[in-house]
Amino acid sequence: MGQRRRFTPEFKRQAVQLLNAGQRPAAEIARELGIPRNRLYKWQKEVAAHGGAFPGSGRQAEPAAELARLRRELARVTEERDILKKAAAYFARESA
Repeated sequence: MGQRRRFTPEFKRQAVQLLNAGQRPAAEIARELGIPRNRLYKWQKEVAAHGGAFPGSGRQAEPAAELARLRRELARVTEERDILKKAAAYFARESA
């Protein structure tokens, strides 16, 4: 049994671009690239669902990356706020 072929995210994007151009039938594009036609359609759905990023490709779609960054920043700022609240309460007790 042969080893499973792996395709780079760039190869997948280019294949989907050929399909989306609509100049040639999907069967012809798939045959030219040496892949099953259903795989081409699967990649097309993945591009549409993930904004150009393929799951597991190491690259997040823009909104997902921004959301992750904002959540990290929110956690950091929340922690800073909590520390400052505790410090303010401590110094208020000391001066009273």
